[in-house]
Amino acid sequence: MPTSMKSHYIGELTKKEKGKAVALCGWVNSRRDHGGLIFIDLRDSTGIAQVVFQKSAKLKIENEVYKLASSLRPEWVIQVKGKIETRPESMVNPKLATGEIEVKAEKLNILSKSKTLPFEINKDGYEVKEDLRLKYRYLDLRRKRMLKNLKLRHQAKIFTRDFLTNRGFIEIDTPILSKSTPEGARDFLVPSRHHSGKFYALPQSPQQYKQLLMVAGVEKYFQFGRCFRDEDLRADRVLEFDQWDIEMSFVEQEDILNLTEELVTGIVEKVIKKKIQEKPFPRLTYQEVMTKYKTDKPDLRKDKTSPDILAFVWITDFPMFEKKEDGTLGAAHHPFTAPYDEDIYLLDKPEKLLEIRAKQYDLVLNGHEVFGGSIRNHDPKILVKVLQALGYSKQEVRKRFGHLLSAFEYGVPPHGGIAGGFARFLMASLGEKNIRELIPFPTTRKGTTSVMDAPSQVDPKQLKELHIKTDRGRK
Repeated sequence: MPTSMKSHYIGELTKKEKGKAVALCGWVNSRRDHGGLIFIDLRDSTGIAQVVFQKSAKLKIENEVYKLASSLRPEWVIQVKGKIETRPESMVNPKLATGEIEVKAEKLNILSKSKTLPFEINKDGYEVKEDLRLKYRYLDLRRKRMLKNLKLRHQAKIFTRDFLTNRGFIEIDTPILSKSTPEGARDFLVPSRHHSGKFYALPQSPQQYKQLLMVAGVEKYFQFGRCFRDEDLRADRVLEFDQWDIEMSFVEQEDILNLTEELVTGIVEKVIKKKIQEKPFPRLTYQEVMTKYKTDKPDLRKDKTSPDILAFVWITDFPMFEKKEDGTLGAAHHPFTAPYDEDIYLLDKPEKLLEIRAKQYDLVLNGHEVFGGSIRNHDPKILVKVLQALGYSKQEVRKRFGHLLSAFEYGVPPHGGIAGGFARFLMASLGEKNIRELIPFPTTRKGTTSVMDAPSQVDPKQLKELHIKTDRGRK
């Protein structure tokens, strides 16, 4: 769609429009001088086109435009008005979508100038240090590869929304300010100004809210949930991220797996446009995969050198509990997962807790866990037993989880769901080695934010309003 400043986006230009007057806006990708001719590769978010400025012996206006064009430098932002012409056959550039045409410039406006960039953006960027790329992320995102990744994220979200909406799901946002509850990682805490000494927590996932939506009778919910986890960082982990979040009532494990498999297959084949090694996805139990592969995230590709083949596998029947590094008992997934019906009696046998199987399932892609979910525990009595097995007293259970237990007293349907790390899934699908290649403004491996340089110190007045004192600088 044209705007008041541009009649076309560059990617729309074709030789069928030969002779048409156009107005284009974008960035100078490169400039080449050829004695009386200046060629500019003009770039916008849709592509690159060649613009020609020609020196004239007769027309003063053309000479002024030519002189102005001779001052152009890379990454200056300009507006060009002119006419579309077809290139001579010998000058066609097959590497460009617009390689059959060029624009003969008649007017030129310099909209803004650019300093010399701190790194090249005409390459993939892997050769540039990550900290530098993220400091100037707004420049890094100008790369063709990075812009392609942003568009792919967008298309995958559109596909998801259409897919789930057509199946009766409702997209619902859940709160960002919430309550601190144990879900596997450290919470990010937000102090309250109005409630001295008390804190909100940023959600590690929308887990409890989506279960409350099932109590509310929604039955089919989804969102791209924003998740925050204060954990150690690595190539496939950041402090905040989007996840597919899906929950359904009156379902069993098979319903969730089939729905997810259909969604994932559609995104891979229609959006990402790669091949899946095996359909339906193979299924292995946790015991089988640990015995055979010694990992619950196996890479089942037959040819691991082929970047266009994606090998999915479902892992099921995870243990309900696991031993943590400090020797205490922890939930292998989270405490809201339902144990297998035939294993429930083991909750009363402390020495048998590690034998309990959970109705939990993960989807693994090329060695990366990309989706994980479970059938939920909707029986409050069993949920209390699980929490007590994890070491919570009756008082702590009521204090931390009373809101959920109370909701379960008003008619809760059997329900289950699944969540998938959006950027991690795209990373594994595209063969990228770092999740930050798929997030617009990610946190660095040091835990600092792109561009904004957070965390940072705040005004002491703000701390006083929040009733906070720090020990920074104390010995």
